[in-house]
Amino acid sequence: MNTPPLQQTTEKRKPRLNSPFKSLMRIHWWMALAYLIVFCTGILMVNLERGQFLRSELYDFHKSIGILTMALLTWRIFTLFQVWWRKYTKRTPKLSPAWWRNFTLHLSLYLFMGVVPISGFLLSNSFKANNVRFFSITLPDIFPENEAMVEIGRNAHFWLAYTFLLFIFIHMLTYWKVIRANWRRWVNFINRFQQQT
Repeated sequence: MNTPPLQQTTEKRKPRLNSPFKSLMRIHWWMALAYLIVFCTGILMVNLERGQFLRSELYDFHKSIGILTMALLTWRIFTLFQVWWRKYTKRTPKLSPAWWRNFTLHLSLYLFMGVVPISGFLLSNSFKANNVRFFSITLPDIFPENEAMVEIGRNAHFWLAYTFLLFIFIHMLTYWKVIRANWRRWVNFINRFQQQT
């Protein structure tokens, strides 16, 4: 029995569940959660006195999540290139002012995603050798121990992190409708889950 033409068209247009774009969005939300953790732990740990209970563990956890964001960023860039390949080999982008604004904002965000953790490495490595651990695994130093660079690393990490946060807020304002729609979906999911239990 032949499939009706309308159903064939619907099946052709239906996106695949493992499409690169869906992967990109999953990575986006995992990274958003990781950055929320990084910012919260960063603010908390700098306000703790040296030697205070769990301070060093909090620093190690902060660094571990920072390293995880770098791994996710590598995966995200690879997936982004897949998305671009599928999208822009079919049609070239319309280089309108809106496209350039969007491109510039996202390029800035990607740059911050890279330089903020690297500045954290600079601060940690400059302060002490073998000072960066990924969930108890000590990572090789990227920068040499150098007392003169500690303050530079601290200032760079602080200002880059808060500038990144500003760009995140701009990104959120730009996509406020998307955030609101996702929030509604999340609330509906929680409500359905509570009704079932």
